[in-house]
Amino acid sequence: MAKIIGPGSLIVDVTGFAPHLPVAGETTKGSTLRFGPGGKGSNQMTAAHRAGSQVKIIGYRGNDVLGQILKAHYEREQMSEEYVTVDDAAETGSALIEIDESDAQNRIIVIFAANEQVTEARVLAAEKDFATADAVLTQFETTTEAVFATKALAQKYGKPFILNPAPFIDVPKELFRGVDYVTPNETEAEQFTGVAVVTQDDCRAAAQKFFEMGVKNVVITLGVRGVYYTNGKEEVFVPAIKVKAIETTGAGDAFNGGFATAIAEGMPIERALQFATCTAAISVTRLGSSPSMPYRHEILALMEKEFGVKP
Repeated sequence: MAKIIGPGSLIVDVTGFAPHLPVAGETTKGSTLRFGPGGKGSNQMTAAHRAGSQVKIIGYRGNDVLGQILKAHYEREQMSEEYVTVDDAAETGSALIEIDESDAQNRIIVIFAANEQVTEARVLAAEKDFATADAVLTQFETTTEAVFATKALAQKYGKPFILNPAPFIDVPKELFRGVDYVTPNETEAEQFTGVAVVTQDDCRAAAQKFFEMGVKNVVITLGVRGVYYTNGKEEVFVPAIKVKAIETTGAGDAFNGGFATAIAEGMPIERALQFATCTAAISVTRLGSSPSMPYRHEILALMEKEFGVKP
């Protein structure tokens, strides 16, 4: 079983569904409200766990009502909380999510709260597990110092370092130097490189900017169009799988969790992208973010159906 570690956000999603999303000043009658475990870090590690990896997330949460939702989730999933700090005085992170039932698109406000307490010291405290990991995965929903520390440990022990640069924040360009895989969506790729990503040529141009920052491999997710990969020498494009989307929240996290598992297992890049694409495709057919993540047998079945890849 592959092992994945990294700091990540612990957030509870507060999700409202409505026939259409309100414009400024408008009140819209919604249909339902749901509370569920989320956060890019937690979602991605849940996806990796269900995809077949042993995962350890470095996180910080409160002991409040929202924190108990996360606690119950990890207990159900049997995911390690060894490096999750619980602070009675802290506010658990939250995300206020609006879902348009007509097309499954969303709007999200994220309140990081306790996640901003994930420091360099907390990452370094997990060094023994970096030494035995098969891949390292993180995002930008904790702190920049935690990401720098994570990259340093990944490089110290020669582990593949996967950085999902989401959400967009202003970070030193040196943070990207030496990153093994950067996995932005098309919006984030534009925000970090200044290249509007519409065509495959745009993907190449944006990737070149990441290479100039010191990134080794670039993966740009393109939503319903698919995913583009290049290492500067070869290119791979994997089309999206057509499904009936119910909720797209967490689709990118599903992709990253699936991709990290595939890289940790040493899959060739095209197969890794297919594995991740199938993980994301299944997730959007279900409600919730962490709860929508598919299990390994489901991913492998869809890979065989769509790409002719047998387990």
